[in-house]
Amino acid sequence: MTTRRTFAALLGATALAVTALPAAAQEVTLKLHQFLPAQANVPKLILDVWADNVEESSGGRIEVERYPSMQLGGSPPQLIDQAIDGVADVVWTVVGYTPGRFPSTEVFELPFMVTDARAGSAAYWQMFEEHMQDEFADVKILGTWIHGPGMIHSDVPVSTPDDMKGLKIRGATRQVNALLQALGAEPVGMPVPAIPEALSKGVIDGTTIPWEVTPALKLTELVENHTEFEGAHLYNVTFVLAMNKDRYESLPDDLKAAIDENSGLEFSIFAGGTQSDADGPSREVALDAGNTIITVSEEEAEAWREAAQPVYDTWLAEMEERGIDGQALIDQARQLMADYEGGS
Repeated sequence: MTTRRTFAALLGATALAVTALPAAAQEVTLKLHQFLPAQANVPKLILDVWADNVEESSGGRIEVERYPSMQLGGSPPQLIDQAIDGVADVVWTVVGYTPGRFPSTEVFELPFMVTDARAGSAAYWQMFEEHMQDEFADVKILGTWIHGPGMIHSDVPVSTPDDMKGLKIRGATRQVNALLQALGAEPVGMPVPAIPEALSKGVIDGTTIPWEVTPALKLTELVENHTEFEGAHLYNVTFVLAMNKDRYESLPDDLKAAIDENSGLEFSIFAGGTQSDADGPSREVALDAGNTIITVSEEEAEAWREAAQPVYDTWLAEMEERGIDGQALIDQARQLMADYEGGS
């Protein structure tokens, strides 16, 4: 009897001791999905940095699994819906891969709108917070940014708008394709990963992308001519880093904080600036290959601006039909970018 009572007492004490132990720290694995190879500049210099910082800020309780080159399946235009549906927890994508779905973001894709990627990315985040959250209501947006100067890479030299006439040029988004059409080219829409095969098979005569991504695509081996612009960028493309909303809301407050402190305005500026900074080394690859780089001066770009004006007129009319004050978005974007550049 004594032995049984002693055992029962010990069992009860053990149970109390186990109950008193602190709960095990929650472990969370997030799947990050995107369309470029892991060694490309954006995954290597931006997305991996974000993921590593989140893991560190969480004290190791969050692990970010990285899935490049659409390894979780689907195509790049499906990424935003993969974030909404939970196929992936976090995605990085080109907003314009789903044309017209996020119309307010297109203000940063208009021709000759942006002169600096950091300023544009800062303005983009500020305007996202003020104007665009309804458009992205189905996801948790972690970052918004643009790349450096958009340019033309082609198998024939391009110096003037007349040189664009009749060329089949790949464009990433609705607004870039509208610009190509206004310049007399034949726009061909496709995601970045499809560019090398399209060039090698002669489906397109050239493509619009910034310098930084050209090494990952081995573009300097596929075309010999590159047209860049001094001053304002010929065009830009908008990006988002987006998270499944339910996944974010399911996290405890301290793990939400680990996500939040590595996202937002400063991260967006870092991302846009880092992507733009990668243009220089990538440009050197083209020079080393002996390719031709054509630089359009600001004075020479005036003819390009005039040819591109219909893009603004059409976009403003489309925004009005949607009940969006497009001119107000343009004015605010320009002011925010000017404020950033004036204060930097």
